[in-house]
Amino acid sequence: MFNNQLLSRILDIGEQMLISGAEISRVEDSISRMCIAYQVKRVDVLTITSVIQVSVHLENGEVFTQSRRIRAYATNLNKLDKLNKLSRNICSSLPDLEYIDKELEEINKEQPYSQYAHYLIYALVAGSFTIFFGGNMADGLASAMIGMLLKFLVNAAQKVDKNLLMINIFCSFAVGAVAIFAVQWGFGNNLEKILIGNIMLMIPGLALTTSIRDMISGDTISGLLRFSEAILLATSIALGFGLAEILFGGRLV
Repeated sequence: MFNNQLLSRILDIGEQMLISGAEISRVEDSISRMCIAYQVKRVDVLTITSVIQVSVHLENGEVFTQSRRIRAYATNLNKLDKLNKLSRNICSSLPDLEYIDKELEEINKEQPYSQYAHYLIYALVAGSFTIFFGGNMADGLASAMIGMLLKFLVNAAQKVDKNLLMINIFCSFAVGAVAIFAVQWGFGNNLEKILIGNIMLMIPGLALTTSIRDMISGDTISGLLRFSEAILLATSIALGFGLAEILFGGRLV
């Protein structure tokens, strides 16, 4: 029997899917399918980048409406895949609340990579892109070290402020300044190659791609909101690096 508790669990799944990087159409379709599987009369789902609202109409005339406010994103495609499988399982087997709670708890507890792995990934990505764009080995090593510093700064900034724009400005400014000093002191030769390697860690590529997918699939408002967010994030990154260039005398990229 469909009730408010079940709708809350379904919204929990949709919320986690959106936070993990799912496009709007996937979130709305999954929520609708899970509700319809429990033989409800009608489902209306409205999802934009920061809100999910669902209204469910039952055959006996009862109407349940709930919403979720999305305040932050944490892209995790492995988690998204498991949430997708859980939603399909719910549609096919109609489990009870206890089963859904247990599965959601298991999915939310999983940590895909340790912090050490994150630092290593940041170093590998920054160093590899620096060399890919024409830097030498010294540039790649400098970029890798600065990439690990960037990861440390992002972790520290997220504990103080959840505003992505401010975090991006602060981190890009600090990384830009360190890169300029590193080259001035002989640790690395090509400033622009080192900066490019670290900029690649910060650019909102997934947000931009998802915004285009949302617009193509007909979710124009959500797509435009995501697109605007991606442009603002990219601008904040450019602002941080630009300030470092102006204040510490490096060359403009």
